[in-house]
Amino acid sequence: MAKLHLTKQRVEAIALPATGESIVWDDRLTGFAVRISATGRRTYIVQRRTSAGRQLKMRIGVHGDLTADQARKLAAIELGKLAAGADPAADRSAAREQEVRRRAIPTVAAICQRYIDEYARQHKRPSSIANDQAMINNYILPAIGSKRVPDVRRADIAELHRSIARKYQANRVLALLSKIFNLSVTEWELRGDNPARGIRRNLEEARERYLDDEELERLVAALSKHPQRVAANVLRFLLLTGARRWEALSASWDEFDLATGTWTKPSAHTKQRRVHRLPLSGPARALLAEIKEGQRDRPSRFVFPSGNGAHMTDVKRSWAAICKVADLSGLRVHDLRHCHASMLAAAGQSLPTIGALLGHCQAQTTKKYVHLTDRVTRDATERVGAKLAALVGGPIATAEIVSLRRGS
Repeated sequence: MAKLHLTKQRVEAIALPATGESIVWDDRLTGFAVRISATGRRTYIVQRRTSAGRQLKMRIGVHGDLTADQARKLAAIELGKLAAGADPAADRSAAREQEVRRRAIPTVAAICQRYIDEYARQHKRPSSIANDQAMINNYILPAIGSKRVPDVRRADIAELHRSIARKYQANRVLALLSKIFNLSVTEWELRGDNPARGIRRNLEEARERYLDDEELERLVAALSKHPQRVAANVLRFLLLTGARRWEALSASWDEFDLATGTWTKPSAHTKQRRVHRLPLSGPARALLAEIKEGQRDRPSRFVFPSGNGAHMTDVKRSWAAICKVADLSGLRVHDLRHCHASMLAAAGQSLPTIGALLGHCQAQTTKKYVHLTDRVTRDATERVGAKLAALVGGPIATAEIVSLRRGS
């Protein structure tokens, strides 16, 4: 094989081969050469056996981009690595294999879809699935959707949580991510920890809104005049039963026994995923009878049908119009449930009774209404106190209080 002290001028003077390529070795640095093709391209290379005995060829660079002296210095570095036992080709192969394995690991977008398909559709109501999908599309995918599951750090999720201006929405997104990553740990075994765990939630204030008697009168009047009667009846029904919106919207006639005044909600429609039997008041039964009579000409299996043969799925537009007519602000459809609970409390019902009627499966859920029952019991105590005071001839509270000395 030809050898030559490679310099810029000498490399450029080497004659081109008629076909294929020729190699000219440097006479001072063993393993360093220039490869000349028939097209005129001159490329500096390194060729040497590795410590494992494998013949290795490595491209250093193209003449013109590099001078011969620059290429020789780079070649000396690579040859030194080879002498020390390095195998760049094996390293590159291992890196490629590692990248292939990494790309086989699903992205956050993939596990979000898996969550919807394998978990949400099995355990959540359609309205909840829609909410989850909206949070995934609007917040999670734009921020971390392209990241591989093991590459997501706690800081990534904390930053996403901070970036959402609406603090309540930020907490809902964080809770959803925590659930998805928990499944990634416990069910799908895609990583060993949950990066959403331990991130501090935003403080939330209770948003229960209650109607006073005057507001309630305005609401009832607006409901009676609203032109969209099916939507108005949904809202009247929610007020009379304290049901959750989805339970009412999806209700079918076979769930009701108007003779006994009972509504048997199937487990698929309840939040607690168990059958809930609710006794119906006289006004609630009367409303249902009125609705059934109105469907005589166009019967439907649903209590609140839509125009396409299914049931209604939302009442947002009607609710906004009704609140405007009734001059009510800051009131949500869900607040009708709180309003129903407040009326139960005003009627003297206990927390366990209120919880049973609302379909709560945990007593802790009903405790947010404790201030309502406290007011009722305080009023009762005051009435008893006033009666006792009258019987003894004066306010008991004015009796002299005598401090007793210890030991007396």
